[in-house]
Amino acid sequence: MKIKLVLFIGSILLFGLLARFVIPLQDEGHSYSPKQRGVCWVGGRQVVTEKEFEPLGRNNVNWISQTPFAWQSSPDDPSIRMNTNREHSWWGESDEGIAETTQLARKSNIKTLLKPHLWVRGSWPGEIKMSNEKSWSEWFSNYQEFILHYARLAEKNRIEIFCIGTELSIASSRETEWRKLIEEIRKVYSGKLTYAANFNEEYEQVKFWDALDFIGIQAYFPLSKTNNPTVEELANNWSTHSQSVEKVYKKFDKPVIFTEIGYKSTEDAAIEPWKWPQENREATPSNETQAKCYDAFFKSVWKKEWLAGAYFWKWYPHGGRSLNEIDFTPQGKLAEEIISKNFSENHD
Repeated sequence: MKIKLVLFIGSILLFGLLARFVIPLQDEGHSYSPKQRGVCWVGGRQVVTEKEFEPLGRNNVNWISQTPFAWQSSPDDPSIRMNTNREHSWWGESDEGIAETTQLARKSNIKTLLKPHLWVRGSWPGEIKMSNEKSWSEWFSNYQEFILHYARLAEKNRIEIFCIGTELSIASSRETEWRKLIEEIRKVYSGKLTYAANFNEEYEQVKFWDALDFIGIQAYFPLSKTNNPTVEELANNWSTHSQSVEKVYKKFDKPVIFTEIGYKSTEDAAIEPWKWPQENREATPSNETQAKCYDAFFKSVWKKEWLAGAYFWKWYPHGGRSLNEIDFTPQGKLAEEIISKNFSENHD
């Protein structure tokens, strides 16, 4: 009788562990369901409460990504400066804020992808390149310290997916260092792993996808060469990108998540989706064009068998800036209605 009881308790514990970290999959057709219906959560200065998660529930969002930052003074500087407490960072990007946000999200049946990011002064992570092997060794040592800090934080807070890097286009070519780093991360973190590769060729060149659980792509693919494109044009232009992504998926047999995808509220939103609003303040506002971009994504990509989820950039928990400007957020715009409809479980 005691043996049966021990086996019964053991099976319950094992089931709980699997339920915690394993995202349900449909074996037939290799289709991933339920999909990660995500938004990129902006960790701001203000403390969040359960109230800030209510709009996500209404829009059928079931995942958020959280992004804490570390800083690099230049692309060739191996030093990395971390800010993990409230004294030197916004509350939402501090360890305390990430932990509290994760727990509040979980209360609303929303899971978390933790996605640490490097902010490079006057540049971006894709240009990080050391001048010699000694500096590369130093950079990877500092990067490991940075990323393991957040891996431990993710483990402590039972965060479901951890992203090991974002858009490090040159650095990600150093396969040996990344494989060693992944081994170290798995020693302290037991959830799922991904890497957020840039849409512009990087995701096709990463060689260590087999060591991760998801192929992650920052999916700011260009979809038009003109302002005010039609939904049909946008959907058709997704086809080439989709085929390229599918090739990588088939090569590594790993599900794909779009760790970021988004469009500004401007007439030219589909031409260079990766551009910050500050780079083109004179752009003509257009909630309609933004909505068309969202609509085309859901019509042409969302139901692909290889896509396990997508995270829309970006969502302000307190509203923040005016929601009528040209910012990426879909909040209070036509795009929000499209998210709500297509994120419904009936549309999986």
